[in-house]
Amino acid sequence: MLKYKIITYGCQMNVHQSEKIAGILNNLKFENTFSTENADIIVFNTCCIRDNAEQRAYGNIGALKPLKKQKKKKKRNLTVVVCGCMTQQDGAAEKLRAKFPFVNIILGTHNIDKIGDAITQYLQKKRPITLIEDTSRLCEETPELRSSGTNAWIDIMYGCNNFCTYCIVPYVRGREISRPKNVIISDIKKALEDGFKEITLLGQNVNSYKDSTDNSDFASLLRDIDKISGKFRVRFMTSHPKDYNSEITDIIKNSDKICNNIHLPVQSGSNSVLKAMNRRYTKEKYLQIIDEIRAKIPDCGITSDIMIGFPGETDQDFYDTVDLVKKADFTNAFTFVYSVRQGTPAAKMIQVDPIIKQKRITELVKIQNEISAKQSLKAVGNVYEVLCEGFSEKGENLFCGRTDNGKLVTFEGTRDDIGKFLKIKIDSAHASALFGTKTEEHTDEKR
Repeated sequence: MLKYKIITYGCQMNVHQSEKIAGILNNLKFENTFSTENADIIVFNTCCIRDNAEQRAYGNIGALKPLKKQKKKKKRNLTVVVCGCMTQQDGAAEKLRAKFPFVNIILGTHNIDKIGDAITQYLQKKRPITLIEDTSRLCEETPELRSSGTNAWIDIMYGCNNFCTYCIVPYVRGREISRPKNVIISDIKKALEDGFKEITLLGQNVNSYKDSTDNSDFASLLRDIDKISGKFRVRFMTSHPKDYNSEITDIIKNSDKICNNIHLPVQSGSNSVLKAMNRRYTKEKYLQIIDEIRAKIPDCGITSDIMIGFPGETDQDFYDTVDLVKKADFTNAFTFVYSVRQGTPAAKMIQVDPIIKQKRITELVKIQNEISAKQSLKAVGNVYEVLCEGFSEKGENLFCGRTDNGKLVTFEGTRDDIGKFLKIKIDSAHASALFGTKTEEHTDEKR
């Protein structure tokens, strides 16, 4: 039996895409392995959204050359597949072929569902295959081998129409295509039947979801999901502030399934930078959204993405971002330094000195860590319902899970707790981490 290994780079969307790849390969009776040396097929599911993910992919692909030669001497073939959005960039396939001639199959973002046919064809004919399509399309009826514990990822749409000036997504993943609502609902019910307790809806901008069959929007989708019977949680990512609306907040407030947890990337607190980014909202509008969410859902966990060092960012622009971070009082924020993505408008703009970028990111991380720590302290003494996700790396017999509003909690438990809703009393907090004790057994009764 041939063995395969999938190496994934990038965001949750790529993680779910790798689950689909695994499902296809399992249907071909291939066996998954975690060992590179034992693998007969190695799949690199790449990401080019950020430079570090792309560079790591190139480095790891190059590192396979000695193994490829070694297996050839032992008369064992190693099939190397590179797929994902890195290959979708202009000239990327040619660059890969020139730099790594031992790569056997190159597939674009829109051709992942054809990976099984491509591998079968290559194994039969031993000829390199390159398949890159420019047109976005829905890849339905793709088998999945879910590997994210208690959580099931569900795509609700693909692609993006926003064209933020720093982002390459619309160029490599194509324009927005929304999946039919009835298909999404069916996928969710199937995941629940399979025992998953949490559903995460995925899309580059879930707020612009629009079902082409009946023109229903994201709020309508959430409302229909909330009607599904049983006890489970729903999260979604990612939201775009320009499309977020009050109706979504109202549905979350009145739902016992949709989590009080919203990821709302702001990217910058400077209006001039937001305009240069083509984000199409202002600092004031963003804070207005935050204020409305907090007024309706006081315990809502709000997280964000913040980019430092966008081309042309001044000291004042940076301190406008710091001011927003303090006012928004995020539960947590993913902060990162802008990196040039060739093919985007921002790549041609005047870049900020790397030393200045590093100084600013260090200052911002310190500020956000202090905010997160203060929020964690407020949780001490309270009892939360936590969905146990699995083992914790913090120690033996320790398990972890998240509260409804997204806080990660570590506690003593047993393997039987995994996948159950537990009542946990928070005993202490360290930075953004919470530690607690079980006060009850599980609360898995249907809602």
